[in-house]
Amino acid sequence: MERIACTPRPHWQARVEHLGLVWHGADAQPYWDESACYRFSPDEIAEIEQATAELYRLFLAAGQHVLDQNLLGSFGIPDFCHQAIREAWDGEPAALNYGRFDLGYDGAGPPKLFEFNCDTPTSLLEASVIQWDWKEAVFPAADQFNSLHERLVDRWRAIAPPRGTSMLHLTYVDGNMGEDAVTVAYMADTAREAGIDTQLIQTQQLGWDHQRRRFVDLDNRPIDALFHLYPWEWIVHEPFGREVVESLSSTLWIEPIWKMIWSNKAILPILWDLFPGHPNLLETSRLAMTGDHVVKPLLSREGANIRLVQDGETVAQSGGDYGEEGFIYQRLYTLPGAGDRRPVLGSWVVDGDPAGMGIREDGPITGNAARFVPHIIG
Repeated sequence: MERIACTPRPHWQARVEHLGLVWHGADAQPYWDESACYRFSPDEIAEIEQATAELYRLFLAAGQHVLDQNLLGSFGIPDFCHQAIREAWDGEPAALNYGRFDLGYDGAGPPKLFEFNCDTPTSLLEASVIQWDWKEAVFPAADQFNSLHERLVDRWRAIAPPRGTSMLHLTYVDGNMGEDAVTVAYMADTAREAGIDTQLIQTQQLGWDHQRRRFVDLDNRPIDALFHLYPWEWIVHEPFGREVVESLSSTLWIEPIWKMIWSNKAILPILWDLFPGHPNLLETSRLAMTGDHVVKPLLSREGANIRLVQDGETVAQSGGDYGEEGFIYQRLYTLPGAGDRRPVLGSWVVDGDPAGMGIREDGPITGNAARFVPHIIG
């Protein structure tokens, strides 16, 4: 694993915008950064891919354990969701089963799991289309760990209704013209490529038909399938949260409600309890730790409210609005690199299978100011 300097392509901004990445920076700071890339050996990629498949297996076991031991309450999940989660887990409704494992990796030791973003993961377009296009232009002879686009299209095709019989609605929150809008537009593209009719709708435009007890769109059409880039832990606390749970018998929500288990950091101590000392896991607990560690809220997003502790002192801390839900304590993993060039690997799965990788660089805490840096194999 090696970071190498690169020369950005002339007019790269126009090129990534043409491919759909209309949000590629903020405050004069680039989000998509092709001034550098990471080069991996085939053996390193094989190790990352193997770890990704193994972690998915561990999450399957941990999810079943949570339900068998009636632990949903310890995740802070409302009681009225518990039965729906159990039914969705057992019934396996059609889903993409996609997500991004955030990993620490330096090429010397095994990849280590930080968390699993599997409810509303972003940086998808960058990892699939944008960095592949960059590779083809800059390193055409090199390879890349990247079959994301093809796997997403194939998965949509596998779960699609017969053409013309139903429409897939995709929703996100109005006013967020950054990552969420880009991600939803890209997911709509992959669904259409699979032959599915799509319609984008803002979350606040979803209607509830009290007579039919169903969600409807602006044309009063029943919503049969809904891809949502709005986290389940937010959905169920909305005024319409109970209606959402009621609608699960008539509307296919993608991803399913059981993703509330995996996307909650309360799953991480359970993984460690079930598989102590596993080479791809970091020691994690719901109880305060001694020694160097990281404190994370159960539902924190984009690096908010994270605290790094070394030698008994807080050495880095981020702000935010999380924490009331409780915390986990995770053994500190020192990222390679220095300054704001510390990479976190985002290893993707689609239908549970390894599908590609994206890399974000930031300081000791990877937050919403991180930069996306491409990679090659060679």
